[in-house]
Amino acid sequence: VPQHVWRINLDTPEEAHQNLSFGAADRWWEQTDLTKLILASNKLQLLSEDVKLLPALTVLDVHDNQLTSLPSALGQLENLQKLDVSHNKLKSIPEELMQLSHLKSLLLQHNELSDLPDGFGQLVNLEELDLSNNHLTDIPTSFALLINLVRLNLACNQLKNLPADISAMKSLRQLDCTKNYLETVPAELASMASLEQLYLRKNKLRSLPELPSCKLLKELHAGENQIEILNAENLKHLNSLSVLELRDNKIKSVPDEITLLQKLERLDLANNDISRLPYTLGNLPQLKFLALEGNPLRTIRRDLLQKGTQELLKYLRSKIQDDGPSPNEEPPVTAMTLPSESRINMHAITSLKLLEYSEKQAAVIPDEMFNAVRSNPVATVNFSKNQLTAIPARIVELKDSLCDLNFGFNKISSISSELCMLHKLTHLDIRNNFLTSLPEEMEALTTLQVINLSFNRFKVFPGVLYRILALETILLSNNQVGSIDPLQLKKMEKLGTLDLQNNDLLQVPPELGNCENLRTLLLEGNPFRTPRAAILAKGTAAVLEYLRSRIPT
Repeated sequence: VPQHVWRINLDTPEEAHQNLSFGAADRWWEQTDLTKLILASNKLQLLSEDVKLLPALTVLDVHDNQLTSLPSALGQLENLQKLDVSHNKLKSIPEELMQLSHLKSLLLQHNELSDLPDGFGQLVNLEELDLSNNHLTDIPTSFALLINLVRLNLACNQLKNLPADISAMKSLRQLDCTKNYLETVPAELASMASLEQLYLRKNKLRSLPELPSCKLLKELHAGENQIEILNAENLKHLNSLSVLELRDNKIKSVPDEITLLQKLERLDLANNDISRLPYTLGNLPQLKFLALEGNPLRTIRRDLLQKGTQELLKYLRSKIQDDGPSPNEEPPVTAMTLPSESRINMHAITSLKLLEYSEKQAAVIPDEMFNAVRSNPVATVNFSKNQLTAIPARIVELKDSLCDLNFGFNKISSISSELCMLHKLTHLDIRNNFLTSLPEEMEALTTLQVINLSFNRFKVFPGVLYRILALETILLSNNQVGSIDPLQLKKMEKLGTLDLQNNDLLQVPPELGNCENLRTLLLEGNPFRTPRAAILAKGTAAVLEYLRSRIPT
């Protein structure tokens, strides 16, 4: 940077020494101090400490240069509101930068930053912060102090988790975490009431976050993850959602509660494992774009998929049973009352075929819930997040229609014979209970495809599961299972996902490698020596190949 640029506020202009008759435009002594300096797209390798001679700067733009560091004198530009140092080669940020208390926009994307100063939270007036395309592995906890931040971009870094403190950013409207290594999202994110756009694409998420307080969330992008199950819980609070993008995951079914998303305009479910759709999808009043290609849909012909969204919605509407409201009628205002708002939601029972009594801390399910069902065929029951110690006996009354049953997060210690009579059951979620075993009678559940037994107290792999041959997904993480029988697993030809993370497996039998139908095998967090972590990290196909190579010949 030429020296006279830094001295522009100080030096008398050249012409002042010759020309003595000044027009109004040339009255140099009335000049104001420089407020904006744009040095973008040059070849600067260094920014001089003389930048401090321009204390009135509000905007400094040096993006697209070759800077490897920034001068500490930047900290003296106390009027600076916008600093753009993106597209350089910065490896660190000087602590002094944290003194810029009026800074509103800080753009640091496309550099080589691997960490950030702890004092980041001092930039309390920051409204926009872009840190995308760096090498960050974690975020300073002081981020929690950035309570005026509206846009935060962390895309394309190496983040394995987000600090729970991020939820203190009460003004945040846009959060972009695309292309990191996130396996979960902190539960606290659920309380970010201002959030409107959330980008979680290209991570390692296994489920969608539950976002009960994000009432303003308009866009949720979670494509290219490893999401298998789409829960009613994930959807029912997102009343403002207009874009839901879940392409390239492993989702097997779409819950009927998708119809609660009355403002949905774009729904992208391409390239998943979805075999059937709720026909009520056709009733979403605003839906303009629906992508379903790349799914093993049994009920919808391929040529129909190519005719576009409107034709598809028309077809779905035509399939809705006569018991629902006809597509032309406006649903009554009360139709969207959530279960939490009324004791019994008759609309949910009749139209969504859903019986819900969750998050009530109840020790028993009131009889009036079962009485309300009467002759309505209920397909989904959600009794999760209560204090139940046993399966309610009256569950058997729903045996001719019940497909999806959720008893997660209770205190159930054994499975009753009534549950074993639910012969239409396809999905069973009993995670986070006190189970130690499963009864042999469960063999009668011949249509069961997905069972979630995570966070229970199993010490052995429940033998009855080997005999439920329709099972496609067994989630058994965070138990104390000590061994598995690979020969029995091999007979389960439909089993595609087996999650045994955080158990007590001392060894992995090499014969497990012969279960070639397994597409997802999760074994992290067990005490075995082999296969080593480096092999586990390569993914299921590599693990199975490694195991096969160790089968004694």
